[in-house]
Amino acid sequence: ALHQLYYDPNIENKNLAQKWLMQAQVSPQAWHFSWLLLNMDKVPEIQYFGASALHIKISRYWNDIPADQYESLKSQLFTHITRFASGSKIVLTRLCVALASLALSMMPEAWPCAVADMVRMFQAEDSNVDGRARCLALLELLTVLPEEFQTSRLPQYRKGQVRSVLAQECGSVFPLLEQLLQQQDSPGFIKQKVLKCFSSWVQLEIPLMDCENLIQAAFTSLQDPELFDTAVEAVVNAISQPDAQRYVNTLLKLIPSVLGLQEQLRQAVQSGDMETSHGICRIAVALGENHSRALLDQVEHWQSFLALVNMIMFCTGIPGHYPVNETTSSLTLTFWYTLQDDILSFEPDKQAVYQQVYRPVYFQLVDVLLHKAQFPSDEEYGFWSSDEKEQFRIYRVDISDTLMYVYEMLGAELLSSLYDKLGRLLTNTEQPSTWQHTEALLYGFQSIAETIDVNYSDVVPGLIGLIPRISISNVQLADTVMFTIGALSEWLADHPVMINNVLPLVLQALGNPELSISSVSTLKKICRECKYDLPPYAANIVAVSQEVLMKQIHKTSQCMWLMQALGFLLSALQVEEILKNLHSLITPYIQQLEKLADETPNPSNKLAIIHILGLLSNLFTTLDISHHDDDHESTEVKKLPVQQGPNPVVVVLQQVFQLIQKVLSKWLNDAQVVESVCAIFEKSVKTLLDDFAPMVPQLCEMLGQMYSTIPQASAIDLTRQLVHIFAHEPAHFPPIKALFLLVTSVTLTLFQQGPRDHPDIVDSFMQLLAQALKRKPDLFLCSNLDVKAVFQCGVLSLKFPEAPTVKASCGFFTELLPRCGEITPVGQVVHENGKVLLQAVLEGVGGQASRSLMDHFAEILFALNKHCFSYLSLWIKEAMQQDGFPSARVSPEQKETFSQQILSRERVNKRRVKEMVKEFTLLCRGLHGTEYTADY
Repeated sequence: ALHQLYYDPNIENKNLAQKWLMQAQVSPQAWHFSWLLLNMDKVPEIQYFGASALHIKISRYWNDIPADQYESLKSQLFTHITRFASGSKIVLTRLCVALASLALSMMPEAWPCAVADMVRMFQAEDSNVDGRARCLALLELLTVLPEEFQTSRLPQYRKGQVRSVLAQECGSVFPLLEQLLQQQDSPGFIKQKVLKCFSSWVQLEIPLMDCENLIQAAFTSLQDPELFDTAVEAVVNAISQPDAQRYVNTLLKLIPSVLGLQEQLRQAVQSGDMETSHGICRIAVALGENHSRALLDQVEHWQSFLALVNMIMFCTGIPGHYPVNETTSSLTLTFWYTLQDDILSFEPDKQAVYQQVYRPVYFQLVDVLLHKAQFPSDEEYGFWSSDEKEQFRIYRVDISDTLMYVYEMLGAELLSSLYDKLGRLLTNTEQPSTWQHTEALLYGFQSIAETIDVNYSDVVPGLIGLIPRISISNVQLADTVMFTIGALSEWLADHPVMINNVLPLVLQALGNPELSISSVSTLKKICRECKYDLPPYAANIVAVSQEVLMKQIHKTSQCMWLMQALGFLLSALQVEEILKNLHSLITPYIQQLEKLADETPNPSNKLAIIHILGLLSNLFTTLDISHHDDDHESTEVKKLPVQQGPNPVVVVLQQVFQLIQKVLSKWLNDAQVVESVCAIFEKSVKTLLDDFAPMVPQLCEMLGQMYSTIPQASAIDLTRQLVHIFAHEPAHFPPIKALFLLVTSVTLTLFQQGPRDHPDIVDSFMQLLAQALKRKPDLFLCSNLDVKAVFQCGVLSLKFPEAPTVKASCGFFTELLPRCGEITPVGQVVHENGKVLLQAVLEGVGGQASRSLMDHFAEILFALNKHCFSYLSLWIKEAMQQDGFPSARVSPEQKETFSQQILSRERVNKRRVKEMVKEFTLLCRGLHGTEYTADY
């Protein structure tokens, strides 16, 4: 089987062999064949499998081993490890892991001084194996021991016990490691192994002062290029363990060691040695970020901590462009967050002292970050790969987030300083600045204005005045100018006289495909925030937008945003103005659509149809003359008189309705076109709400025809929307009721034919039923609604493999069961068929359904309990009497306990019912008490 797994070219044979071998590994015979596979005449792959099988048996089936065999197992493992000390490295590691697992299970009772014993065994002279190989084998064993502990399946109480035993036993390990590091004749590979071993042990929360000597030895090893990486890991792991902050004196001793690396850091930066500068920076950040609070508290040592902060500042501002010439600066950003949080968490007096020391540092940080955010020269940037450009973009976003955070510390003074620098740059005629410098300062401004309310800042008017003075020479600068204007759109809404300063720039940029995203998103923000001040500019904005749409300058998603922008803009005009603009805006598309509707369907005209329908839905998403969305206090004053007559969107929809029906008739088979048609109405219904009423009869008729011909999920979703909005409107509800009954009967037929291929339809149908029960439960009183069939469909849907569908079905039952009392047909069906529902729920809990759905199943049990308690107690008893139901893994006692819990007084507590279901599902799946459930 192993030969087949490793050497057979046929993938099916490999898979078969793997399956068989995995069963073999856990079989009782593994105890016997593992040792045979470890014979020295076998190849390493086979020996490795033997060692792995031993590890699996020891770690997972410890309880199968009789106590009187512990000792012989231990000595056999020692013998084999010694034998493999000069053999195959991978086999040696696996054997060490097996012995480590054995030790963890035996300590402390059955093997009191396990670690000391290991050290002694390997130090004993053994003429067959040379000292170096023995030393390496011991270091391998000591390294994997804490690692095996971290991943072991020990129960919680044992974990704590074993951790403290191991922490005490470091007394047997650390002196040996120190001795090996200090010996002049220790070869590099031994020292490397020692540092790895130390790295592994510090993660056991060993007191930092016990690690002091080894940390200092690791600092010394940083001078040796061969040991550098391993030494960095060791120091960072030791400093970063959560417990370390308790040992402030040791931390204070470490600061000079870290500061002592500055010369090595400078040389590395000068010679372009990125690995070394990266490693030293990691150490400085580990000390600063993990312990800034503890070190700030040591007021008398403020100067040495400030020196560490300045060293980290050097790392933030390391020369070169990220990520091409350096990758270090990004490591430092979270440190600045942590330091600021710690300073601002002190009581006011202490905070004032630290603010005095650190405000200048943070102003310096802003300069450093804006310098790092600068683009390279155009020529250099041209050579960057797309991956490097993307990494740089993300890095700038991280800088932007940091600047926004720093604003909390520096406040309005930060904006003033940015504004002064920008002003000096733009007005200095003797020394023309580079575009990169201007762009970075604007970027800083934009970062803050995007999330912080700058309405009270006295520098924004000046900034808006400066923007037109920027000579825009390239795309990156133009993008940032656009995004900055966008970030100030709320400010513009409060200072409308300034709109004319920047709007021409935005409209000009719309014509440039390279500025597509920034110009369109900025126009959308201005139209959303300032719509009541835009009527004087509306004609111009519509004309420019129409032109760029006709020239097809922008990609699809930007065209959609542009339509949304126009929707906001038109919302603030008078009705006749809106209709006039809509006419000129939409007519070219309607003509195009009429042409397309006459053509035979093919892939290219399909895309064109979807594009036009998308433009219409996006326009109708935001065109809202009733101002449902207005939450601005200031707009109260500006609100327009309430409009009389039909809503402009309805006028347009009625004009194009027949054309849309014509398109549909040809494309009914195509889910995407149907979805695009439904989207137009769905967006309009959501925006217009009651104003949509005149469209209801014809839309219901069209949806009914569509769904009867070819059922599609998007049609059900639109029906659900109509039920939701018009449920309480007696005048408009009859056509919706007829549509609901039609959709239900068509879907029931689909269920008879086999619904497995349509999980999306079933999902949407279940959501429709739940919505109907929520908004208009008396729909279930209709004589021509087959409640029993609907109930059975719900039960079937609970068994679908698709989680969203099952979730929707659970939602349906959670709405249905509370109606048992008030709606007679529902009560009758539940009482007659509830047992089938319970059976399906228990099957799901028993392991048929994904574990992520258990809360939803628990909701059904909770509802059954609350609304059909007397029935449930009989049903659950009958269900649980079936052998092997709901899982062969649970005993009759466990089933009885679960049934009693579900029916107990705690049944009124939804959270407890969810816990019971989680507990029971783990038992049913055989996962109870395993590592899989730790995070469940």
